[in-house]
Amino acid sequence: MITKQLICPKSIVVVGASNNVHKPGGAILRNLIEGSFKGELRAVNPKEKEVLGVACFASVADVPPTDLAVLAIPANLCPEAVEILASQKETRAFIILSAGFGEETHEGALLENKILETVNQYGASLIGPNCIGLLNTCHHSVFTQPIPNLNPQGVDLISSSGATAVFIMESALVKGLQFNSAWSVGNAKQIGVEDVLQYMDENFDSDRDSRIKLLYMESIKDPDRLLLHASSLIEKGCRIAAIKAGSSESGSRAASSHTGAMASPDSAVEALFRKAGIVRCYSREELTTVGCVFTLPELKGRNFAIVTHAGGPGVMLTDALCKGGLNVPKLEGPKLDELKEKLLPGASIANPIDVLATGTPEHLDIAIDYCEKEFENIDAIMAIFGTPGLVTMFDMYEMLHQKIRHCRKPLFPVLPSIHTAGKEVEQFLAKGHVNFSDEVTLGTALSRIMNAPRPAGNKVELYGVDVPAIRRIIDSIPHDGYIAPHFVQALLHAAGISVVDEFVSGNKEEVLAFARRTSFPVVAKVVGPVHKSDVGGVTLNIKGEQHLALEFERMMRLPDATAVMVQPMLKGTELFIGAKYEEKFGHVVLCGLGGIFVEVLKDVSSGLAPLSYEEAYSMIHSLRAYKIIQGTRGQKGVNEDKFAEIIVRLSTLLRFATEIKEMDINPLLATEKSVIAVDARIRIKK
Repeated sequence: MITKQLICPKSIVVVGASNNVHKPGGAILRNLIEGSFKGELRAVNPKEKEVLGVACFASVADVPPTDLAVLAIPANLCPEAVEILASQKETRAFIILSAGFGEETHEGALLENKILETVNQYGASLIGPNCIGLLNTCHHSVFTQPIPNLNPQGVDLISSSGATAVFIMESALVKGLQFNSAWSVGNAKQIGVEDVLQYMDENFDSDRDSRIKLLYMESIKDPDRLLLHASSLIEKGCRIAAIKAGSSESGSRAASSHTGAMASPDSAVEALFRKAGIVRCYSREELTTVGCVFTLPELKGRNFAIVTHAGGPGVMLTDALCKGGLNVPKLEGPKLDELKEKLLPGASIANPIDVLATGTPEHLDIAIDYCEKEFENIDAIMAIFGTPGLVTMFDMYEMLHQKIRHCRKPLFPVLPSIHTAGKEVEQFLAKGHVNFSDEVTLGTALSRIMNAPRPAGNKVELYGVDVPAIRRIIDSIPHDGYIAPHFVQALLHAAGISVVDEFVSGNKEEVLAFARRTSFPVVAKVVGPVHKSDVGGVTLNIKGEQHLALEFERMMRLPDATAVMVQPMLKGTELFIGAKYEEKFGHVVLCGLGGIFVEVLKDVSSGLAPLSYEEAYSMIHSLRAYKIIQGTRGQKGVNEDKFAEIIVRLSTLLRFATEIKEMDINPLLATEKSVIAVDARIRIKK
């Protein structure tokens, strides 16, 4: 619950206020005073009459009615203070800085629960405990430094960790990134990241509110709510980037399928962010760089021109952009010759455009003009300009300031000399600009932004999927675990997924009879062992009855063998689709190249069921091996539409069969005309 008293209180009391600004109770009062809080400030400290010039009361029982209370007192004293303030002083918002609660001990958790019970009883807001506070344009209720520049068009930061929020703001300050608010939710006993995002979504004012949200999350308690409100905000014109920490967890948990071994809670996070349209970042530098990119005009294309006076950074930026699937196209034509005549002899103009170390502001001006007005295949411009310390850069950066103001294409300033030309960069930032001091971090950030899909809805694609049949099959399966091949085939047929003809039997003569009917060559696979290949339970290209009979006898002697499956031998590119159920998130669907490549290369893309066709195509296109799917070096491509269709149909199957906990379809054999499932395993738990 987020109340107006939390967002913009008319009065604030700091409980545990101190004249020592090196203590949280002193630092937060100092920040409130220096932040020019326009309401009434009060302090509580039994040893003082006045703290930092603010009237001080001996007890919370003595203060007048107050909107917001900030507590910087020992954990065991907090429940009583909250009770008195909520019941007697009409306090409807609390920020508890104190540690020593549920993050440390069971007794601390009980204190937390008591506080939560009180604030909920009185309809009050609670931030924390164990946080640095809340910072916005109304009040600076944080005890930390730095306090960034605040304006309504700055970014909103929501962080699970107070220390990380501080470090993110430190990273942002040197880039010129400004803030509208910074939320540190701490233990998030009442208000977590999802709650703040929900509030911002439900109260969004397009004329007043920031359109940029940066998130640092250590856990996702409610994926559905995060998905709903993040995608809603993005559809309203906002842009969101997030770090989810703890991504290395349990990728190696015991799992009995390829999907189970590869899928992890992090795969679910990746899939959730893709579905919501959130740009995923992996460091504070990436997050704040993406935030800076968000402040510039939105990119309309993937082609970049680089203008520099230093060859190395231009090459490194080119590499970073191309690695991320963006383009630095070669510049050609008569206009290029015209540009060369206007630059210094020896200048390189192919792209990157190197105006040389002796290039002047006028040369930079000319090069940017040509990229903006004469080269139609350029969508955005990067300008890399630092100094070796021989000259000042005031004129250069003033010219860049003017170009950014008037250029019709996005213009990214890369000013690396933040120490040597510190005063010049500071003056440039003071004019409202941002700076990307590291070109590779910028290239990486741009690729993350450009490759992030738009939000996708939760619409279920039902066409061609027999939902009643799926439910009948699931309900008829007698036990948990990996299900028999005929149940697998029936489920795939019900979902409209093409499956290769197959026959399963423990009788050699029946297996030979099927092979004669379907014609050789055939494939034989043992039924029973989970990992057939690992025990020698798969034989390809069996061309005659005698060979098949020998393989049947060998496979039936393998440990746990119950039967042998025979299929016609098909040819095509091997693809893979799998799924795993993750608690809270639902089914994570993976796709990639099949066969051994899925294990060796681990080049897979993830999505969160149910999936739309647009999401399925996005998953396929994001694979590093996508060129193989398209067709490369004389090899024909596969039917991408059929591949996407199977991904969507599988996600619909999973939507109506939540009992499925793991499944693999590996391989799918794909040609130009068709994609057909050859081998599949499904594990259920009812």
